[in-house]
Amino acid sequence: VQLQASGGGYVQAGGSLVLSCAASGRTLNTYAIAWFRQAPGKGREFVATMNWDGRIIYYADSVRGRFTMSRDNGKNMLYLQMNSLKPEDTAVYYCAARKGTSSDPQQYDYWGQGTQVTVSS
Repeated sequence: VQLQASGGGYVQAGGSLVLSCAASGRTLNTYAIAWFRQAPGKGREFVATMNWDGRIIYYADSVRGRFTMSRDNGKNMLYLQMNSLKPEDTAVYYCAARKGTSSDPQQYDYWGQGTQVTVSS
């Protein structure tokens, strides 16, 4: 599975962005998907994960209630709607896929290249 993330950008605190991740090579409909992020000087942090049919979703405490993850298996796409953005959300955001949900980035087999999100105060 090849993944390509897009949609990052520069936004003021309180604003919104939608990240997209396009999959190719294989269909996503048997994979769990996830978003992670990595701020400068920090490790890769779990953001959200969703099982293959979208019925099970887990969010990190830091984003719950502000971020919404979704997927469209027919289009081989996944999304991350980010609202009420804060400066601490600034990071490179990555999409990832594996068989089964997990919040551990080391368990993911497939990764997108990352997209930068910068939130100004």
